[in-house]
Amino acid sequence: MDTNIRKIHIKCYIKNLQIHIKCYIFVHNKRYVIMNHKNDIVCWFSGGVTSAVAIYLCIQIFGLDRCRIIFIDTKNEDDDTYRFLKDCEKWYGKNIEWLSNEEYDNIEEVWYKYKGLNFAHGAICSSELKRAVRLYFEKHNYFVMQDFGFDIKEPKRAENMTNNYPNSKCVYPLLMFGWSKKRCIEELQNEGIKIPRAYEWGFHNNNCLKTGCVQGGIGYWQLYGRTFPDRFYRMAEIEHELTSLKGRPVTMLRIQKGTGKNKQVFPLFLIPHPDYPDLPKFADQKGREPKPLTECNGFCSVNDGLKNETVEEINFDKNEEELLIGKLF
Repeated sequence: MDTNIRKIHIKCYIKNLQIHIKCYIFVHNKRYVIMNHKNDIVCWFSGGVTSAVAIYLCIQIFGLDRCRIIFIDTKNEDDDTYRFLKDCEKWYGKNIEWLSNEEYDNIEEVWYKYKGLNFAHGAICSSELKRAVRLYFEKHNYFVMQDFGFDIKEPKRAENMTNNYPNSKCVYPLLMFGWSKKRCIEELQNEGIKIPRAYEWGFHNNNCLKTGCVQGGIGYWQLYGRTFPDRFYRMAEIEHELTSLKGRPVTMLRIQKGTGKNKQVFPLFLIPHPDYPDLPKFADQKGREPKPLTECNGFCSVNDGLKNETVEEINFDKNEEELLIGKLF
């Protein structure tokens, strides 16, 4: 393991340990207060395997009564996600609460409202449908800490989450105990829980399969096109329609050519746009495997010092940095 990565692992482990020690001291010194509080540990269920197992660990650490499990529904998830959610409810022995942003009936409304897909802060759909909902919840609910499913490969992301959202009081059970996504899958299989079918299809996360993830990268969208050709075509149409509304190319992807001073960046439409015939073609791109993505929990590339591995392939609209995101709060 790289020395710098090892240092980050140790730093985050100590950070998490300190949080748990403080919690332990608080519980035992103020037991009469804590015992009157149920559901004061908020556990976020994203629909993916890492968040699911992180919640299980929280239940083992803090007890079932203290864990409040919440799912933010984008109304854009694969049907099998809801089956997985029900299976996890049985595993936990507790119902999962559902939240959603009722301003929107579907994810497309977000894209058309902002006339875009990815912006400098990250995916607009994640910001509006997940992050805004989570921050609104934080503002109006009592909690001691919140559980997020970062695994052992994501210590830097956890560190940034803690620094950027100090009021969220984040805790990361998987990182604390050194569990990887593979280890989470094994745990679910050992418990007899079928993992979401998205992983079996070759996707690295289980979010927004009804449209595909706008931060998926070229390999992701190649796989998505093979798996869901009709949905792929619909996303291509959306790129074209948003381009017409914006008056310039709106795409999820980009391609870079050349290096150094000769480097050029081009928008990459899923299907060629008739007004931009000279741009590189998605169909001409060399086949590649999908790159790992973050389980979308409402912090997708927001103030994140360690972006998804797809970052160089994503066409961020950097001219829209001052969007009014999350009017719910």
